[in-house]
This record gives sequence, structure tokens and C-alpha cells, in this order.
Amino acid sequence: MMIPERPALERRVLSTLDGPGGQARIPVVLGGCGSGRTSLLLRLNGLIGRATSQYLDIERIATTPERCLASIREASPFHAHPYGAGGREAPGPREAFDATLALLDTARAPGDAPATFLLDEFLEFRTFESFPGLRAVLRDLLAALSSSGNRFVLTTRYTARALRLLRDAPPRFEVVHVGPLTAAEIRATLPATADHKGGGAFREEEEDRARDDLAVLLQALSDGRPQYAHLIADTAATSAARAAADPVSALSALLAPGGELAAACRFCYELRLHRARGYGALKAILDVLAREEPLTLTEIALRLRRTPGSTKDYLSWLEDVDLIVSHQKRYSFADPMMRLWLRVHGRPAPPTDDDIAREVHAYVMARLPQSEPALALAGAPAEDSRARNWGIIEID
Repeated sequence: MMIPERPALERRVLSTLDGPGGQARIPVVLGGCGSGRTSLLLRLNGLIGRATSQYLDIERIATTPERCLASIREASPFHAHPYGAGGREAPGPREAFDATLALLDTARAPGDAPATFLLDEFLEFRTFESFPGLRAVLRDLLAALSSSGNRFVLTTRYTARALRLLRDAPPRFEVVHVGPLTAAEIRATLPATADHKGGGAFREEEEDRARDDLAVLLQALSDGRPQYAHLIADTAATSAARAAADPVSALSALLAPGGELAAACRFCYELRLHRARGYGALKAILDVLAREEPLTLTEIALRLRRTPGSTKDYLSWLEDVDLIVSHQKRYSFADPMMRLWLRVHGRPAPPTDDDIAREVHAYVMARLPQSEPALALAGAPAEDSRARNWGIIEID
């Protein structure tokens, strides 16, 4: 399975860039880990043209203001400008950041056309606020971008922080949320099945229905998140000994110690916790919610044996990095796959195959529409009833 193209999302971002009446706006693309933000920017870089646009991964280059400026200069496809001319040979943090803003503002594409900058994880500029003279980096950045004649697309995985920052931002910024993949979008990326071998139109129609059912199952298991859907579909396709894939067994394999999905969840879990305050207490709350959700503030405080006041602070810090969400004053995981990973791996010893099978079974049953239990059998050939369990192991 290839990473799906999102033509509707791409059109939305490009139309925002152009803006009504020719007045360009600045799209701010918000989506969680594995939602496809980086893939979107890289595709836009190709669609707009590499001579007129530059992709910048701010998370990788936000080290010091001086080194960040040097990295952008070295990779720039635009003709030279005297950014920060007249400054010292080795500028300080404030001068380097000002020169970076000047570069973003004054760079020009061939023919003196506006340049387009695609800033991935733009909130990482906040790293510079620990340097002397830089206390309002993000506000300075937004002010500079909003007054520039160039074009910008910003992305971040931290939705809550971005929305809070943009509350007081100039009106030129427009929020674009990355929605989950639909079953149809996943269906379009599934590889064709094996040759029909003379099966005719009936066999082809049967396989089309199996692909439709498989796409619905993948959408349910992945929560519509491109990274999860991609990993499950690819693992199922490469490990299957028959044409029909087995995504439930693939999910179990991916969540095993050393599995790619386990590694992806752990990365996102640790990254967000390290961006928040109260590391140990926050892990404890996530462990509580992994065992049971949704829960109220009072219920969580009782399980933690902490006061409601301190527990409320902890919950707000988890919401700040989008690890949990609150609906009607009840808290739960923002990402159901993250909860499944923590149920599998949040234990003192590595999980056994039975542990993984038990948790995956419960997850699959909870994710499938109750009115359509046959989805768990999607794609299994009618002539082979032994292959219809989709890796679901019954636990007595």
C-alpha cells in the first residue's frame, strides 16, 4: 500500500495559498503523528515547483538560531539576498533569528516571483526562546510571515498549542485540519489482487467486494490515520500466503516487541510527554486511562490518589500535547491505537503472544461496527473457512 494522495486536502491548501481575490492566506495544517502532514508538504513542494518553493523541517534544524539560519541558507533554491547584511561575522542569537525572518520575507523565486516556504513543525522555533534576547519567538515569527509578500504553509502535530497561539494572530492565518482517511481513500491505495486465472467477471466482482471490505476494516483498525493504515496493509500483504490479506494478524505482529507500529507509538508517546510538564504523573494518568476510559476528573483523581486540583493540572498538560481529549467532562485517549499500544506494553515484562492477541481481539471488536460483524472476515475466500478468523484468537 502506498501513502494515499489527498487531492481534496491539497486543493484546499493551494486555494488558501491563492486566497480569495488574489489575497494570499497562510494555511496552518494541524494533524497528529502519522496523519500525513509531511507527505502533504513534500507533494506540495513538487506541485508548486522546487524552483519556487522550499520545504523546511524545522524540527530537524531548530538547534541554535545561528545554525538554523546557516542550514536554511545552504539549502535555499532562491537567488542570494543580503540577509542580515552589515551584521557581525558570527551574529548572536537575536541577530541570527532576525536574519532568518528577513530571509523568509525577502527571498524571491526566478522572475522576482514570490517564494513559497513549507515550514514543517513550525512550533519548533519555540526552541530559540531559551536563548538571550528571544522571548517571543513565535509571535515574532507570525508577525513577520503575515506581513510578507511571500507565501507560506505551516504544519504542526500540536493542535492545542497551535490553536492557542493563533487566537491572537493576524487574520491572514487559516487553520486546516487533516481529517482521517476514508475507506474509499484507503481502497484506492490497495494493490491489485493476483490474476483471476480464468475466473471471469464473477471472480473479479467477488475480489472487488473483498477489497471494499478490506478497506473498511483497515479504516476501522487504523482510525483513518495514514501511517497506521499503511503499516497494517503493507504487513498484511507481504506476510499473506494467499491473495486476501489478514490485517488483524498484521496488527498483532506490528504491536509485538520490535514491531514497527510499536516503535511508532512509543516515539509519539515519549515525544509528546517530553514536550509536556509532569512526566511521571502524566504517565500514570495515561496508564489509568489505558485500563479504563472515559473517566471524569474525580474518577482519575481517586485512582491516582491525588487532589482534584493537581489532577486537573496534569490533565491540562496532557491536553496541551494532544495525548488526551475531553468530551462532556470525561477524558479519553486522543489516539485509540496509542491506548492499545500502552495496554500491550505498559507492563513490567514484555508482552506474550497471548497478551497481544487478547488486547488486539478486544480492540478489533470495539472498533468494528456492531451491525457488521462480517467485516472481520472481509476478503477471506469462501472456499477456505479455516482462514476466516483474521488472526482473532478466542480467549476463554
